[in-house]
Amino acid sequence: MTRKYRWYLALALTIALVAGAVAGCGGGSGSNQSGSQEAVLNVFNWSEYLPQEVIDAFTEETGIKVNYSTYSSQEEMVAKLEVGGSQYDLIVASDYMVEVLAKRGMLNEVDLSKVPNYKNMTPECIGQPYDPEDKYTVPYMWGTVAIAVNTDKVEKEITSWNDVWDPAFANQIVVLDDSRYIIGATLKSLGYSCNETDPARLDEAKTKLKELTPRIKAFDSDSPKTLFASNEVAIGIIWNGEAAIAGQENPAVKLIYPKEGAIRWQDNMAIPKGAKHPNNALLFMDYVCRADVGKQIAESFPYASPNAETIKLLPEELRNDPASYAPADVLALAEYLSDVGEATIAFDQIWSEVKS
Repeated sequence: MTRKYRWYLALALTIALVAGAVAGCGGGSGSNQSGSQEAVLNVFNWSEYLPQEVIDAFTEETGIKVNYSTYSSQEEMVAKLEVGGSQYDLIVASDYMVEVLAKRGMLNEVDLSKVPNYKNMTPECIGQPYDPEDKYTVPYMWGTVAIAVNTDKVEKEITSWNDVWDPAFANQIVVLDDSRYIIGATLKSLGYSCNETDPARLDEAKTKLKELTPRIKAFDSDSPKTLFASNEVAIGIIWNGEAAIAGQENPAVKLIYPKEGAIRWQDNMAIPKGAKHPNNALLFMDYVCRADVGKQIAESFPYASPNAETIKLLPEELRNDPASYAPADVLALAEYLSDVGEATIAFDQIWSEVKS
């Protein structure tokens, strides 16, 4: 364990003991706001998104055991938080879902004074619309949802979301198993915002998506790259990092940014309300924000790092890979998902109907 993290743990333990003593003097009715100092951290993250080596090194350095669980969609993550959120100390939540969770009072505020490496974050990745005051989140990774193409199987030039609907690609399409992104891409193909809530336009998107679903070979949010790497699909709507990894294994795979605009996303570390080990979560946040740790993550999973110091350490070919780091003109057209409020029910109904 390094001197730095021994100091952090000692301080955290002292705070916990003092808080416990104060609560005891008050008759035991108060809760310990600093959380239990048991050397455990329960993390809930997307699948295939954090190297085991990073987890092991954190445990070796701090003595904190990490229990690591994964999910395949933001909706799955929220459903589990709603029935037992206190079993997790740290979650990774996407932009629009941060907005949802914050409105529901399901997130703790993050004390950034305990995350000194937060200073490494790029200005572009903080103060986002879903958390304008950076009260609840610390950036983890960012990227886009766009069109992956296997150029060995696709001869025509792909420029639009509409190209995915080409009947020639029947049974050669993989898309994310994620309602907001796929319905969002369908809305973009129609010239609408991916956050459209007008019932008539949503119905139009449903009709169009129903045309596509019989041609889809697989819905896969966990590892859509696999079908590209094995040359089983021609085209897909997937995460940029998955396309980048697939391209490393199969150079024929390229990421295309549609002319209507890609969908941009940012994943963030957050502490759910009721977390039993919030101080350990803060330690982990700070650890992940280290430049060298960020480099490990970004090289293993080549999404875009929000860490300015990490980016300096990355190989030039990764820093300059447009599949990982979308060019400025692409980002100018890209759109974040946002909380659509009551229209969430309509999105869920569309997704259920088109997949049935």
